[in-house]
Amino acid sequence: MNLILSFFVFVLGLEIGSFLNVVIYRIHKKESFLKGRSYCPYCRHKLSWLDLIPVLNFVFLRGKCRYCQKSISIQYPLIEIITGVLFLAMLKFSGINEFSLLSLQSFNLVYLLAIVSISIVIFVYDLKYLLISDSLIYSATGIVLLYRLINFQDFKISFLSAIGAMLFFLFIFLISKGKWLGFGDVKLVFFMGLFLSFPNILVALFLSFLIGAIIGVAMIGFKKRTLKSEVPFGPFLITGTYLALFFGEKIVYWYMNLTFFL
Repeated sequence: MNLILSFFVFVLGLEIGSFLNVVIYRIHKKESFLKGRSYCPYCRHKLSWLDLIPVLNFVFLRGKCRYCQKSISIQYPLIEIITGVLFLAMLKFSGINEFSLLSLQSFNLVYLLAIVSISIVIFVYDLKYLLISDSLIYSATGIVLLYRLINFQDFKISFLSAIGAMLFFLFIFLISKGKWLGFGDVKLVFFMGLFLSFPNILVALFLSFLIGAIIGVAMIGFKKRTLKSEVPFGPFLITGTYLALFFGEKIVYWYMNLTFFL
């Protein structure tokens, strides 16, 4: 039964990932993603259900549109697979199984899957267009606020974590006059603080800066960027968020032990 449940959640992730590709494209084009059939971005031919099978369609068509033969971006199957994998990870993280499908854990799983979906869109949109959409941030923040209010015992510390993270990034934004990070990043860390709470928000921010520094230095070393190049920080923040969610407690425990021995 657990295998069946895992398979169902993974396939759901593939399907949602396919939908997220549509969301990313249509937000950029300022089109509604809630109505209208999907279409090829090149020839604008409306796609049939055969063209919308996640991953397999890309493989069978060898990465090309069935109608105009233009190449399909590798982004599409990658997002579908990543969404499926993250959905599986959230299934395990929530601790849900066949005996708890109708319990509070099911509510937690739906909440986590919603946050994952929005986070993926934020990640890819900022990576592609150097912009964090307000509608995405407000949606994610609203969902977490509602969840925290329902679980009121966690609200105070989560809210204080969000305020602290936001003020720290707001300070960086103000002293750099927006050159080091954008105001969208300030809004994003407020969401992160609500979602992760303390101390995981500290782990997420540390890992975000660490990963960003490593990749930034590597890109400069390979002459892909210069010190003046604009690099989106949102993807690093999202990556740090999920590393902290899955491994934050272990990292804090390791750090505390290391500090004790030192």
